Amino acid sequence: MKIGILQCDDVTPELQRLHGNYPAMFEALLHEQDDSLELIFYRALDGELPSDIDECDAYMTTGSRHSVNDPFPWIANLLDFVRRLHDQEKKLVGICFGHQLIAKALGGDVIQAPQGWGVGVATHSLLQSPDWLDEEQCLPETLSLVVSHQDQVVGLPENSEVLAGSTFCPNYMIQVGTHFLGVQGHPEFSKAYSRDLMLYRENILPKPVLDNGLTSLEKPVDSQQVTRWLLDFLRR
Repeated sequence: MKIGILQCDDVTPELQRLHGNYPAMFEALLHEQDDSLELIFYRALDGELPSDIDECDAYMTTGSRHSVNDPFPWIANLLDFVRRLHDQEKKLVGICFGHQLIAKALGGDVIQAPQGWGVGVATHSLLQSPDWLDEEQCLPETLSLVVSHQDQVVGLPENSEVLAGSTFCPNYMIQVGTHFLGVQGHPEFSKAYSRDLMLYRENILPKPVLDNGLTSLEKPVDSQQVTRWLLDFLRR
């Protein structure tokens, strides 16, 4: 399978030295599950998008420090591309910013959440079992992933289902139709990167949020499980 990765940001240079950039993170994440996957990276943040949506079998988006509500031309172009994917029922998995991008592109609402920053490891309840998961899988009641976001999806597009959520982030994982899937968490982020990113943002994170975020890194994460699910969704 050929997956197009729509890159929406770069890891800040100070952190790239230890943790790499987004392409390296996604390569490690996806190839750990299936080393036969062919990954094609498009620097959407520089305006680079596929000239033909059939260049790849399916697409994924990275996160971003930006908001989907920012008035940048590359974000407007990316929203249009997401709508084209939707119109042609091409598979797309949105990670964090990409999750919000799906909602925004299809008529949902994304705002800077009054709950404030979500950082560190966050746990959300699995609310239903989607039909593309293997019925023989023993599904957990909760999912834990690294998160790093201020914005949240607060209004869903038409034909959406909420697959996972919590009181802090009710629309944490959504499916739109049979071909779009969005998750607010970051399966590609290591806990070490989460820690260093929080410390890098020490001056903008409220101290209780930072302290709780750092403490939360003691919890295990379900990155591998979630990644298997994302690939199951893209394949079926």
